[in-house]
Amino acid sequence: MLLMLTDYLSQYHSGFKVFQYLTLRAILGVLTALAISLVVGPAMIRRLSRYQIGQMVRSDGPESHLIKAGTPTMGGALLLVAIAVTTLLWADPGNRFVWLVLVVTLLFGAVGWMDDYKKLVEKNPTGLSARYKYLFQSLIAAGCAVYIYMTATTPAETALLVPFFKDVAPQLGLLFLVLAYFVIVGSSNAVNLTDGLDGLAILPTVMVAGALGVFAYVSGHVNFSGYLNFPYIAGVGELVVLCGAIVGAGLGFLWFNTYPAQVFMGDIGALALGAALGTIAVLVRQELVLFVMGGVFVMETVSVILQVVSFKLTGRRLFRMAPLHHHFELKGWPEPRVIVRFWIVTVVLVLAGLATLKIR
Repeated sequence: MLLMLTDYLSQYHSGFKVFQYLTLRAILGVLTALAISLVVGPAMIRRLSRYQIGQMVRSDGPESHLIKAGTPTMGGALLLVAIAVTTLLWADPGNRFVWLVLVVTLLFGAVGWMDDYKKLVEKNPTGLSARYKYLFQSLIAAGCAVYIYMTATTPAETALLVPFFKDVAPQLGLLFLVLAYFVIVGSSNAVNLTDGLDGLAILPTVMVAGALGVFAYVSGHVNFSGYLNFPYIAGVGELVVLCGAIVGAGLGFLWFNTYPAQVFMGDIGALALGAALGTIAVLVRQELVLFVMGGVFVMETVSVILQVVSFKLTGRRLFRMAPLHHHFELKGWPEPRVIVRFWIVTVVLVLAGLATLKIR
């Protein structure tokens, strides 16, 4: 909306043309989302506390988590509000990529809201059944994949880009639908599994979103994409603004979610953010790089899969507890140590992913 306003005002004063620059709007997106989170956050936390929407703690988890019981959750609504408002303010309202990511994010957030509501308000310990949760996720992700495939205007939009190899970009054809589906659903659930400690999931999400913003800018810029041997995808650069909104909203949420957390994001936030990262990665054709940069999310997910498979096949557990962060807690690592070390791992992996911009 503000982009349209400044475009109109530029007819009367050339200074307003500066708002046409993606980089400026991305920075303003970060600051706007951060401000919304910091301003709205305290009121939302008080409201959640008033309605006694508090965290439920696993009885078989680390004893140190017992003090978390009752901490306000469903704070992911704050993230969704900040991201949506910021994107509508600063992004191009005519850009199909922006609308697609925003709609997918909000729909996955709705699935998470249903799960949280059943667990925290209706006091149903199982929440939304796994069958229905996966069904809703699948329908949204499949619809998104089909939309991208049907609206693709260039071969680059459905090719698989292989990191470090500039001339390796095989056309996927209908396999694109399968890849996009699994990336979106997998990313959503991976972030959800990681969201088990104070601030553990949100800062890696911020870092990965920021890096995906760089890829979006390069892919959507005809000169930079040509220089770095990336396929040019017209319009995808506008996702930089949305990535900036995720970064700002995430940093604002971390202000309240850092150890010891005043609020948790719940499934409404984790499922939505993971889906947003997956959808952006699909649109900028960086699914494999997302796998690297989101390595912490991948490790957490794999630890759960291995734990379940091992127990069913042999009756033994590979880890003291899954996801992986609980394993380290039960080994005696204090919660802040687990969190910060996982953050450090993410920094390294994000830098490795960004290195693929030039090393090709």
